[in-house]
Amino acid sequence: MTTVSDFLLSGLEQVRKSWGWFLVFGILLAILGATCVVKAQTATHFSILVLGWILAISAVFWLISSFYAISWQGFFLYLLNAILRGVIGYLLISHPDAGAAGVTGLVACLFIVGGLFRAAGATLIRFPRWGWTVFAGLVAVVLGIYLLATWATATTYFLGLAIGIDLIFDGAALAGFAGAIHSLPKVQTKTT
Repeated sequence: MTTVSDFLLSGLEQVRKSWGWFLVFGILLAILGATCVVKAQTATHFSILVLGWILAISAVFWLISSFYAISWQGFFLYLLNAILRGVIGYLLISHPDAGAAGVTGLVACLFIVGGLFRAAGATLIRFPRWGWTVFAGLVAVVLGIYLLATWATATTYFLGLAIGIDLIFDGAALAGFAGAIHSLPKVQTKTT
């Protein structure tokens, strides 16, 4: 019978070989986060516009696929999905400030749930330098709670700032993990 630690040890060598990618990705996340902090309002507008375009483009694909299912009873569900995605995407693209107000609640929930998941996962697994990931998760939870508490008055500036802070802490935790995993000794496999 294998345990969780045996399962984790089996993939440790592969993760060790990829430490450079973790480091580069962590540094890039931190740089992107710093850019979001410096240009918080631009980051908010950009994230809302990207979401709008993703919805608009996905609406086109759903519309096309709905006509492939025209003989199926669920055709109208496909068509309704395409219309909803298209309308919401258009509204986000044409009114990013109003869209930011609506998306703030969703981002707050994402921060809270994602932060709790990262903190709990890191606490359970306890990979090298897991404390940084717990800290980054708790920062995300605090940002999410603050966004929910100030949802009505949160400016478009703070949403971009919160996204930037979250990215900085995620990048730092990932870079710390890369350094820790690189310095671990090679795993000795058990022979049974």
